[in-house]
Amino acid sequence: MITTRPLDTEPSTAPAPSWAPRALVAWVAEQVELLEPDAVHWIDGSDAEAARLTDELVEAGSLIALNPELRPGSHLARTDPGDVARVEDRTFICTTDPAGAGPTNNWREAGAMTRELRPWFAGSMRGRTLFVVPFSMGPVGGPLSQLGVQLTDSAYAVLNLRIMARVGSEPLAAFGGADGEVPFVRGVHSVGFPLRDERGETRDDVAWPCNETKYITQFPETREIWSFGSGYGGNALLAKKCFALRIASTMGRDEGWLAEHMLLIRVTDPAGRAFHIAAAFPSACGKTNLAMMQPTLPGWRVETLGDDITWMRPGADGRLWAMNPETGFFGVAPGTGETSNPTAVRTLHANTIFTNVALTDDGDVWWEGLTDEAPDHLIDWRGDDWTRASSTPAAHPNSRFTAPIEQCPSLSPDWDAHAGVPLDAIVFGGRRATNVPLVTQARSWRHGVFVGATVASEQTAAAEGVVGELRRDPFAMLPFCGYDMGDYFAHWLRVGAGLGDAAPEVFQVNWFRKGADGSFLWPGFGENSRVIAWIAGRLAGTAEAVETPLGSAPAPGALDLTGLEITEEALAESFAVPTQAWLAECTLTDAFFARFGGTLPPELHAELADLRARLASAP
Repeated sequence: MITTRPLDTEPSTAPAPSWAPRALVAWVAEQVELLEPDAVHWIDGSDAEAARLTDELVEAGSLIALNPELRPGSHLARTDPGDVARVEDRTFICTTDPAGAGPTNNWREAGAMTRELRPWFAGSMRGRTLFVVPFSMGPVGGPLSQLGVQLTDSAYAVLNLRIMARVGSEPLAAFGGADGEVPFVRGVHSVGFPLRDERGETRDDVAWPCNETKYITQFPETREIWSFGSGYGGNALLAKKCFALRIASTMGRDEGWLAEHMLLIRVTDPAGRAFHIAAAFPSACGKTNLAMMQPTLPGWRVETLGDDITWMRPGADGRLWAMNPETGFFGVAPGTGETSNPTAVRTLHANTIFTNVALTDDGDVWWEGLTDEAPDHLIDWRGDDWTRASSTPAAHPNSRFTAPIEQCPSLSPDWDAHAGVPLDAIVFGGRRATNVPLVTQARSWRHGVFVGATVASEQTAAAEGVVGELRRDPFAMLPFCGYDMGDYFAHWLRVGAGLGDAAPEVFQVNWFRKGADGSFLWPGFGENSRVIAWIAGRLAGTAEAVETPLGSAPAPGALDLTGLEITEEALAESFAVPTQAWLAECTLTDAFFARFGGTLPPELHAELADLRARLASAP
């Protein structure tokens, strides 16, 4: 289980640095009065501080130290069985007007939600230490970077945040000193279970540090986040989805940039030409695998810049510049293995926090998909004995790893470039067994926005819902857009109009299409490099294409299949465009677009009409 307790008296009661902004110090003092922690500790980001926090959590039984010979510097955490994923039904966008949230978000009026939250947060940190965590998303002082502060009573959250963002004294210095007025995002997180009651007596009625009542609330208008009751990373690491997508997407709309649920890679062809590609995939649909792909085509190289979030801003040269604002990987463990993603496995060799995976008898970790065969015996994610005869998974389907990005063998040397990298292409993908071809290129930026707006994927274990159910997930941002998605589509159109001919090309891929027998038509994994190579060829003007109702597809012979065992029938079926099935999907798109009412850009209605016309005239 994950718990927190105060640090030793001396470090816990250390005052704020003298050069911390007065406005920040005053805000922290205001929250201390509300939260009533036993102590306050300002995180400096040092290795010694992290070691002290880790040692205390191990001593308390909150972290399990793994075998230092097998997994040095790494630990295992377990969470409440009811606190293992994002809680979308308890995630709220809070604005003064419901139009600010749109029809796809859970809306609450900002003032009413503030009044509702206050009693829950009042005294929620009794018996605990309040950690003040200043952080920078992106290189400190970079043109695409943003500052934030998280207050939390979870040392587990602090240690994870330390891996995922630039924390401590260096970002705090970027606030500009005591008189600094640099804007920053404010976040408050509590696991929602004080260790002392109102009378000051120690509580012993809690086995897990979370509350049955949960709130994951974003206030885009005031750039605030209030998260209560959950210790799960996606709800407790406020710098991640809450800030880097929900709040940042709103900031991007207001300031003319984009905050997206996208991986970022550099692809280099045998001639040494480099291309930067961002790609949007719903959670657990292959983002990390593509971000760390090992190409099977000789002479090709893929370097990792980021696996989950990309911020993009038009540059002085008229191009779209992109960066990964994070410093680590918070990835889904099951399915990550030597076959699917050997680069990720090597990344996790040390200094990693594993959550809700299984523990081996020799002090290492295991999850489904890590190896072809499971060990004979394990301690499962709940802490119970597990054998191959067990009827339940050894690791939770949404179990996680948090690992430093600098341990990634495929990491690009420009991953933390101060100004980011110039973007050449944007790719949309999802998990579709039918309809969507292996790869197509959008006809224009406007058509590309339509492609992104109509992405659908099968439900995964990373979010609540029925696994396998098809759900719309435009731009892979449905759970993460901080404002009306109709306005979001319009913002994408505006950004593209400003870029003009310098806008990145847009593509769609689908690694998951199946044949009539239910088997995958395309081998996937490293073989996806053949599709990426065709995309790079299109960017370089060297790859041929043919027109289809859905966009440009590889011309016969344009996709390098050398050494690949795939039948002509399977290849043809992976590119087939079933007219009637697509016309039926257009009807579903009509219904989906209707949800946005008048905020849906008319350009998307026009693209849907154009698609219908192309389908009607197709052979």
